[in-house]
Amino acid sequence: MTSAAFDLAAIGAGLSFAAAVDELSKTLDTSTSAVVSAPPGTGKTTLVPPLLASRSSGRVIVTQPRRVAARAAARRLAQLDGSPLGTRVGFTVRGERAVGKETRVEFVTAGVLLRRLLDDPGLQGVDAVIIDEVHERALETDLLIGLLSEVRELRDDLVLIAMSATLDAARIAAVIGTDELPAPIVDHDVPAFPLTERWAPSPAPRLDERGVTWAFLDHVARTTASAAQELRRDDPAADVLVFAPGAREVSEIARRIRDTTDAFDVRELHGRMPAAEQDAVIRGRRADEPARIIVTTSLAESSLTVPGVRLVVDTCLARTPQRDAARGMTGLVTVAASRSSCVQRAGRSTRQGPGIVIRCVDERTYAAAPTRPTPEIVSSDLADAALLLACWGAPGGAGLRLIDPLPADSLADAVTVLHGLGAIDDDGRATEEGRALARIPTDPRLARALRDGSPAVGARLAAEVVALLGGDLRTADSDVAQALITLRGGRTADARRWRSDADRLERLSAATPGVRSDLDGVGLVIALAFPERVARRVDRTAGGATFLLASGTRAGVTGPLAAVEWLAIADVARASGRASAGSGAVVRSAATLSEEQMEQAASHLLTDRVEAEFVGGRVQARRERRVGAILRSSAPVRASADEGRDAVRRTLQREGLGMFAWSAAATELRSRLALLHREQGSPWPDVSDAGLLAALDAWLAPELDSLAAGTPAARLDLTSALRRLLPWPEAARLDELAPERLEVPSGSRVRIAYPAPDDLDARPVVAVKLQECFGWAETPRLVDGRVPVLFHLLSPAGRPLAVTDDLTSFWSGPYAQVRAEMRGRYPKHPWPEDPWAAAPTRHTKNRAAR
Repeated sequence: MTSAAFDLAAIGAGLSFAAAVDELSKTLDTSTSAVVSAPPGTGKTTLVPPLLASRSSGRVIVTQPRRVAARAAARRLAQLDGSPLGTRVGFTVRGERAVGKETRVEFVTAGVLLRRLLDDPGLQGVDAVIIDEVHERALETDLLIGLLSEVRELRDDLVLIAMSATLDAARIAAVIGTDELPAPIVDHDVPAFPLTERWAPSPAPRLDERGVTWAFLDHVARTTASAAQELRRDDPAADVLVFAPGAREVSEIARRIRDTTDAFDVRELHGRMPAAEQDAVIRGRRADEPARIIVTTSLAESSLTVPGVRLVVDTCLARTPQRDAARGMTGLVTVAASRSSCVQRAGRSTRQGPGIVIRCVDERTYAAAPTRPTPEIVSSDLADAALLLACWGAPGGAGLRLIDPLPADSLADAVTVLHGLGAIDDDGRATEEGRALARIPTDPRLARALRDGSPAVGARLAAEVVALLGGDLRTADSDVAQALITLRGGRTADARRWRSDADRLERLSAATPGVRSDLDGVGLVIALAFPERVARRVDRTAGGATFLLASGTRAGVTGPLAAVEWLAIADVARASGRASAGSGAVVRSAATLSEEQMEQAASHLLTDRVEAEFVGGRVQARRERRVGAILRSSAPVRASADEGRDAVRRTLQREGLGMFAWSAAATELRSRLALLHREQGSPWPDVSDAGLLAALDAWLAPELDSLAAGTPAARLDLTSALRRLLPWPEAARLDELAPERLEVPSGSRVRIAYPAPDDLDARPVVAVKLQECFGWAETPRLVDGRVPVLFHLLSPAGRPLAVTDDLTSFWSGPYAQVRAEMRGRYPKHPWPEDPWAAAPTRHTKNRAAR
């Protein structure tokens, strides 16, 4: 590598951040990490990399969240350095590379550096890493911070810089610093040019069940054309930047503006465009060229500088990943953009002078938007991230310093997917298969489809399907096979990019000679990637059909695919309206699948078993063949004894013990056992509903067989069944600890009413005439003296007089009032002044309770 230093003075001429270079340099004299916070357009992305390169002899790697930003930043720095791109300054993005042995500064996407770390965890030859645009909280950027923090524990010489325009600097500093000391913060601020805010709410809704409405796009186009005409009169050199949520909306708004006026050069800017067209937009225009209206996605929100912009028109919409855990789906959805994103967008108009922003919402709607965008780690599918972490040796991110931990539910789903692919073992560590899948720069499921599909359908077709599915390309009528036909003969930018991606993927897959690459295998490749999304038609409607996926989700299909029986579905999203056929979801891309191909791809989901149910007191059984939740065939059969018993058991678990007719004896025994379990615990059994249902085989096994054989539930002897739970030898004391009856001083044996099994506070009750308790000075107790009996004391006529569990207190207190009131009403019955010493009315001998 060349040792010549970069000319920072020349590179930084006219850049605001040049004033902060000395402060950052002094900070790095004492620290190997730092957080740089500076507004967009100040030049931090241009100046910080050559500063670090001038302080060391190794390479400086700078990450960008997008390919176009990495290329643009590299081209800009090379131009300012006066060196050919790919020499001292270069870049590496997916499918494109301009780097040489002498390269000192290399711009890459975060995904490129992540996979490079798997092959070279020590980053040999690299002296510094700069992570730019941290505030966007892209999933790959968050993962990079965690991995690089661990690399720096082994390489204390590796410099790590996190940069952003708007971020929680203190939080990032704590993550990339050490346990003892957070990274220092270099905060560069400059006076902003004035910004004029205007509001232009649409009379029509922005969104409906299908996404962004056509009426809203019409409004944005009219608003833009009108404002651009006004701006051109005041400032002919000014350009306009329009923010839309996605590539489709970009194209639709641009087309509408072109239809409205031909006075402007209307350009599009989004990630699906060819690199050359993207670069042409970013380079700006000459003074003799017409004013431009550039319609873009969030691509130009913070990581790119589009020169000459004085007016921003903002839809205040964004497209973000969203996970639907219930349906097992993750996809891009259009939502209100966060206010911080809208501020970033508006700032594009004030980079070089006073600017204007027109927001196509009212102020109340804007104020109701979220403050910051949701980090991707919270809402994205984590299969790729989980595989990368497993290959790194930190399953689930264990031990890494991450800004936010991986959400447990999403991580669990990702682990399940990786287990199904054979990519991780039971400990969460990457297998050899997993490491092979991780080397293919796409989702692990698509990587698996490429590897396993190539021998079956040919490497070229497998690569074409995976390139289409991984390239965010729209498919007409949801038909992937038809989309391939269009792309193969297409001359559009999408077609060229798709062919390039397919070429690259084909090289990563071992070609299979002799295998014919026709479209019959498209469905198989998709099913290999997403076996849980194989689907069968279950209903036809006038406008389409409803399909049931193996995962259990239902989704609507329109167009030609609605007529087929089996589908391999690549993309399904939540939706409402006619397209979803009332299912709550709609198929976005799929291909026809034969039943033989379904069995090949989803063999692990195939089942062939007898399903028995206990209905109306009888066991009914059917033999069912399924693929996941999809029923393929069903026929009545005779259930075996085990199948019948299992059916009864499931019914009991579902409907509870109320399906039995409990006799008085069974109810009493259960209540006595419940009291003993409550007071003494083990070994006395838990006879609550939950306890008995959890131990059905321990006490009810013969009765389960009887029920399965057709014996009515009312005829079962549950008393005998409960006695199977009695613990021996403790069961010999059952009548001593919890007797059925209590012998009172009169000689009567009165039945004890025990509390219900699920009542944890009630006492055993004895209802007895007061005179029969004369001679008892204290309340008798059960369960080795633990539980006092609650007496319901009755009059000679059997009417309630008092309730007490403390006879001593009753005799010395309330009894006097009872005596005064009752002796006149019942003169023939004894009402002694000292009842504890008096003889009972029916027996002269005082007896203790047994």
